[in-house]
Amino acid sequence: MRKFILAIDQGTTSSRAILFDHSGHIISSAVRELELLYPHEGYVEADPLKIWISVNDVVNEVLIKANCTMKSVDSIGVTNQRETTIVWDKKTGIPVYNAVVWQSRQTVDICNALEDKKDFIHKKTGLLINPYFSASKIRYILDHIKNGQKRAENGELLFGTVDTWLIYKMTNGKKHLTDVTNASRTLLYNIFDMKWDDELLKLFNIPKAMLPQVCPSSYDFGVASYFSPNVHIYGDAGDQHASLFGHNCFEVGDFKNTYGTGCFMLMNIGTKPILSDKGLLTTVAWQVKNKIVYALEGSVFIGGAAVQWLRDGLKVIKTASESEESARKVESSDGIYVVPAFVGLGTPYWDDEVRGAMFGITRATTKYHIVRATLEAIAYQSYDLFECMLKDAGADIKSLRVDGGATANPILMQFQSDILQIEVKKPKVLETTALGVAYLAGLYSGYWTNVEDIKATHEYDCKYEPKMDPKEVEKRIEGWKLAVASARMFKPKRK
Repeated sequence: MRKFILAIDQGTTSSRAILFDHSGHIISSAVRELELLYPHEGYVEADPLKIWISVNDVVNEVLIKANCTMKSVDSIGVTNQRETTIVWDKKTGIPVYNAVVWQSRQTVDICNALEDKKDFIHKKTGLLINPYFSASKIRYILDHIKNGQKRAENGELLFGTVDTWLIYKMTNGKKHLTDVTNASRTLLYNIFDMKWDDELLKLFNIPKAMLPQVCPSSYDFGVASYFSPNVHIYGDAGDQHASLFGHNCFEVGDFKNTYGTGCFMLMNIGTKPILSDKGLLTTVAWQVKNKIVYALEGSVFIGGAAVQWLRDGLKVIKTASESEESARKVESSDGIYVVPAFVGLGTPYWDDEVRGAMFGITRATTKYHIVRATLEAIAYQSYDLFECMLKDAGADIKSLRVDGGATANPILMQFQSDILQIEVKKPKVLETTALGVAYLAGLYSGYWTNVEDIKATHEYDCKYEPKMDPKEVEKRIEGWKLAVASARMFKPKRK
């Protein structure tokens, strides 16, 4: 019987299931959109049970589409939106609060109170004290449910990022596990000692009994007995780490950018962590067997979500794909800069208080200029990440590998190549996040023998070369930096 790898890709706004064959080709796929909840300004939450239901739906659909059953599945890989935090009752398996999504800024006060500990935290975790990460979200949930701290200390509550939640549900509550990549995004995991850090747990007052066991990314995470008594979960990685692996960024200096709800640029820095002083994060890229690989990461909070804003907020386009057609109606953005700081700015600013802004508007400005400027803002924010990586890693970078929904827009991809002044390479299989965790699962099961076996399957669909004059690039970047600086000066009090 022909066998496939089943990848479950649980993202911020959707859940996907994809079946891959040995050539890395997609056999079938299914997707469900997810509703996000916004109880207050800056708060972003989701229903954990609806996340689990959506995964059930897509797994069933993908098998039906492929006209097969779980008997055709070699193994399962799980990749997930990172930092999103779920706490559930150990006895009932029911969440005690909504999932607090990575984008949410509702824990700003908790983080501000620990600002004097930022160097201490950075030296252990490679991260910055910020609401983005899981620790302050756990603290928030324990503070906002009845007897939260006491219940956690008594071992009644379990914490997990989305991967842990899904593994727990798929194994019918038998496994409470995560992998090193997701653990490294919590602000509680020491990436040098590779373990939960007692001093960090004390700092956030989080009981260790809540935390999952940390495993390699390619590992036996248990039998997915909810679906089948015979299929194991052999891969687990946070979405951006899985994407780096899916892009075959196996060598030091290889890097990629994912254009999803946010944008995430990661660079392989090898087996020794480098701490950034430019606002980048240091994170565990993956662990296969005993080999741990690290990465530098830059994070843009609002990437593709800016296009959703054009569609749902401003209503200047009807579909996300329409952004390309609208942008082509003008030759340029005509000096307009959009700073989409809807939930603050990520790397290298890490500014939670800044709000979105638009500069350069004239009587001649049309909605088409705004659409084009919004697309360019995605590329400019990615330039900020790239600039930091060049300074920190000093690598000789000639090309950027890209994935994510926004890579379907050739205007954005060409502008990205122009602004970075390097080649941009788009793979044939755009679902690199799912493909990456499929590779990790398949390496453990023996479906793929080694990374050389994986490399043989990797193909590129198209490449973009820079066309813009370097002097024009310099002028555009200068305008962008001025726009960001101006936006950061205007900080009205949030409610």
